[in-house]
Amino acid sequence: MQTTLRIHTRGAGLTEFTPEVQALVERHGREASLASLFVQHTSCSLLIQENADPDVCRDLRAFFDRMVPDANDPAMRYLTHRAEGPDDMPAHIKAAVLPVSLNVPIAGGALALGTWQGLYLFEHRSAPHERKVVVTLI
Repeated sequence: MQTTLRIHTRGAGLTEFTPEVQALVERHGREASLASLFVQHTSCSLLIQENADPDVCRDLRAFFDRMVPDANDPAMRYLTHRAEGPDDMPAHIKAAVLPVSLNVPIAGGALALGTWQGLYLFEHRSAPHERKVVVTLI
């Protein structure tokens, strides 16, 4: 079974979508043993990350913003792709070093995630977006 989820972001940061994937597993994937996820965009990423303490998501965003600041930052003056705004090329860089696909085992009709793990779309652009994540249950 394959479907495309539409994840609405509020701008840069992590948006959890574990419940949406788990619902797909419960409806269509009882016999499946793997959930494969792929994001169809070049300026966001997918992560499995802690979903208990929201500080983790805030700190991850702060780390990557410090590692790859907006193109207006003097440290980024070497960038030439600026047509789509100062956050665009840095978003592409972040997406190049973070995963755009994930595989999660399914056991007993549920995602086999750890106690504190959740599925996240990591939006690297400043503005809100609708992102598409292809989910394939195998």
